[in-house]
Amino acid sequence: MSIEIKAPTFPESVADGTVATWHKKPGEPVERDELIVDIETDKVVLEVVAPANGSIKNILKDEGEVVLSDEVLAVFEEGEVSASPAKEEEKPAEPAAEESSSADDSDAVAGPAARKLADEKGINLADVKGTGKGGRVTKEDVQNHVKSSSSSAPAASSSAAPAPAAAPMPAGERIEKRVPMTRLRATIAKRLVDAQQNAAMLTTYNEVNMKPVMDLRKQYKDQFEKAHGVKLGFMSFFVKAATEALKRFPAVNASLDGNDMVYHGYQDVGVAVSTERGLVVPILRDTDSMGLAEIESTIGDYAKRGRDGKLGIEDMQGGTFTITNGGIFGSLMSTPILNPPQTAIMGMHKIQERPMAVNGEVVILPMMYLALSYDHRMIDGKEAVQFLVTIKELLEDPARMLLDI
Repeated sequence: MSIEIKAPTFPESVADGTVATWHKKPGEPVERDELIVDIETDKVVLEVVAPANGSIKNILKDEGEVVLSDEVLAVFEEGEVSASPAKEEEKPAEPAAEESSSADDSDAVAGPAARKLADEKGINLADVKGTGKGGRVTKEDVQNHVKSSSSSAPAASSSAAPAPAAAPMPAGERIEKRVPMTRLRATIAKRLVDAQQNAAMLTTYNEVNMKPVMDLRKQYKDQFEKAHGVKLGFMSFFVKAATEALKRFPAVNASLDGNDMVYHGYQDVGVAVSTERGLVVPILRDTDSMGLAEIESTIGDYAKRGRDGKLGIEDMQGGTFTITNGGIFGSLMSTPILNPPQTAIMGMHKIQERPMAVNGEVVILPMMYLALSYDHRMIDGKEAVQFLVTIKELLEDPARMLLDI
């Protein structure tokens, strides 16, 4: 029985998607619920699994093609499959027939650009090893074959006659690789450029003494992990401090909608997570009601799902404020870019020991630079500076968060 394999139903905020990777080829046996294709949208990668045991009969949308919500991707044939076409191709053939068929097959799976270059260079495509999908010979394969052939030719003729002097060549191969930008990264790039062009973005800086938080963490980290089953990190302190500061400065927790300023009576803090596909920002909902343990466990879950490509669109929708931590990669100072329509984003950085003047004496303290980028159309400089100072005070005296002072 034939079954249509369709793209997932996209949310209203997602117009279309792109076929990222086909994990199964036509005729290849597939088990029920086995992953067969990835659909990449502007925000997440959606997985499509097999509806039953069987095989893909025909692929209607190739990799890189744009698909709409619920559009048919392929035709699936239900039932057990004893052998696939790939296995049949592996059957031994007669030597005389093998030589001619391999040349035809190589030519058939070579792209137009590869065939044209092979004709220009006088190369038999049967001699070129294909690295493309399904053994397809690409233009780069032909170019590499030309390079390898030319490098071996002088060695063979060196004994016959001395080679003429040639211009010195740079050491090593000068390899270039052109890869299309993923849909997620293209969306990130567009949003970042839009943020810089459409917002009156300004950044203010401050620094915070991390010793009180580090001492508190060192004192209670074992008890915390034993009681809650999760490690106590620094991010939960910053989320709680930011939440308290957002309550005191509503403009920083607001967003812009055209000419309207939207003030939110809740705090949904986005935490930037770096993945292989790009930067994603899952949202911690109602952080005012979350404890440190819940914040840490939720961030840990988001980070794991982000690395595995399992984050859903609903995990990243909304958000009233964003925190990004470049310090885990060693950044000492940076200027974060706004995440529209939010009006502010805070950047954390590397904890660095520095000599500081304390009560007239030089003391070595673990310091961190904080950066707050904000939209000056919505937030005045005074509010931005006071917001960052509030976070500094809360972190340098964590008891303030408990006492609400």
